Amino acid sequence: MTAVRTILIVEDHKPLRSLLSFLLSSAGYETVETPDALSALDETSRQPPDLVLLDWQLPDMEGIKLLRLWRADAATAEIPVIMVSGKADEVDRVTALKAGADDYVTKPFGRDELLARVQAVLRRTGGSRDTADQDVRRFENISLDVRSLRVTAAETPVHLGPIEFKMLNLFMTHPERVLSRSQIVDRVWRINAHVDERTVDVHIRRLRLALRGTGHDDCIQTVRGVGYRLSRVGAPTEQLQERL
Repeated sequence: MTAVRTILIVEDHKPLRSLLSFLLSSAGYETVETPDALSALDETSRQPPDLVLLDWQLPDMEGIKLLRLWRADAATAEIPVIMVSGKADEVDRVTALKAGADDYVTKPFGRDELLARVQAVLRRTGGSRDTADQDVRRFENISLDVRSLRVTAAETPVHLGPIEFKMLNLFMTHPERVLSRSQIVDRVWRINAHVDERTVDVHIRRLRLALRGTGHDDCIQTVRGVGYRLSRVGAPTEQLQERL
């Protein structure tokens, strides 16, 4: 049986957002709605959709900037995006396409045109997820299911708070990559969040504590003066690393 495709609608105008959701749901798609860029970033970090309909004008950030953030992150770089805008000039369409949009729809648009463009982009890209297995991230016997929000380590359930879950998801999306505290703040709490970077250390301790029972706390390594990384258990650590 073919999996139902999920489409994220990022649109601040509630009546239009509801209309888009109705049209897409009637065509057999599952829809998720967000009114601004920050909630859209949060949604895509938790569960990447198969396609995004992205409004250009959002209350907290221009859609074009949000698109560039997605394209710059390996975890979201491949999500198909259709930019929806009242800007009809060629220069705006070109700007969106150069920023990584897969298609560009101008308002107002007809139902048939919208559905045809959605179908064409999904057919061309295959969507961001073809199997349920891509909802599960794995590293060193740690398994994280972004759909069910469950984590296991050595087949043992690991209970994490929302922030620790997002942190682990970020690390498992970028294994062996050093992430600075500011990068973690931006991607876990999101852009413009007023979070002291030392708060990251508190949640790192909680994450390690949760993983300690199965011996996976050593996977979360500190790189002194830089930040943190997820690394293989038992891998040699450089002298610049230390545990908090």
